[in-house]
Amino acid sequence: MTTGALCSLIKGIVEGDSDITLTGFAKIEEADKGQLTFIANPKYAHFLESTKASAVLVSKDFEHPNPNGVTLLRVDDPYATLAEILRVIQASIPKKTGIEHPCFIAPGVEIPDDAYIGAFAYIGEGASIGKGCCIYPQCYVGDGVKIGENSILYSGVKVYAGCQIGNRCILHSGVVIGGDGFGFAPNPEGGYDKLPQTGIAVIEDDVEIGANTTVDRATFGCTRVGKGTKLDNLIMVAHNVEIGKDNVFAAQTGIAGSTKIGDKNRIGGQVGFAGHISVGSHNEIGAQSGIPGNVGDGNRLMGYPAIDARKFARNVVYINKLKELFDGLNLKK
Repeated sequence: MTTGALCSLIKGIVEGDSDITLTGFAKIEEADKGQLTFIANPKYAHFLESTKASAVLVSKDFEHPNPNGVTLLRVDDPYATLAEILRVIQASIPKKTGIEHPCFIAPGVEIPDDAYIGAFAYIGEGASIGKGCCIYPQCYVGDGVKIGENSILYSGVKVYAGCQIGNRCILHSGVVIGGDGFGFAPNPEGGYDKLPQTGIAVIEDDVEIGANTTVDRATFGCTRVGKGTKLDNLIMVAHNVEIGKDNVFAAQTGIAGSTKIGDKNRIGGQVGFAGHISVGSHNEIGAQSGIPGNVGDGNRLMGYPAIDARKFARNVVYINKLKELFDGLNLKK
């Protein structure tokens, strides 16, 4: 596609040659002739002076020396525009359809004509598979599982019996939905008796779950991940957790049992949530924070126990100066 044609598609403005043919994408520091790249963060602007890319997506108000005269494609939001372009390209790639063998599909389970079942997949009794689903090789779909339309289960996904996956969900390799919650009761002999986990896990529409993330089934009722929420790799969602809509969780976050989390929260990596607490909506929680108690709406938190992010940053400065303060006091041992 030429730079001019691409700009027409994304409603951008060409600053430079509109007849350059673009053949691929690359990071700005690695791009070569024929490739498109972008600058969304000002700290990468200096690469414009050395990049070999044929065109660069930048914001409409972007200003930086351009000694090599690289063609710029000015748009409102370079990162969002790049995502839009990639979605268009991905949508043009033909989807797999049909049933590969060997695989097991329980008698009576109907597979839509436009669905894909990969080799060595297992589809249990009473399962429901929506139109346009792609279930890649070595997936396990247990008895009574319901999977909505156009959802993708990549290789090695396991969905235990009775659980539900919504429409347009993406589950990456190694995801486990509906494993038993961590429920054990002490017994008189000093050991632990397992509490049967009789509930299910429900993944609502438009959820994406990263590789090796687990969502446990509930003890009773259901563990729920709300519409549009995105879970990164290596996240643990315990039994009876309820997560609202349009949240994003970075890798290695752990959410203990029966915690309720609202909508549109942004959670950094390795955040730990205690069990049986309530977290509101529109919060931002920094990486490695610990959340031991209830949180309201609209907070920016960091640290353990998590406090206001600005207060945490000030405290770090004070801690780093403690040695100088004590040295100045000339305290004798």
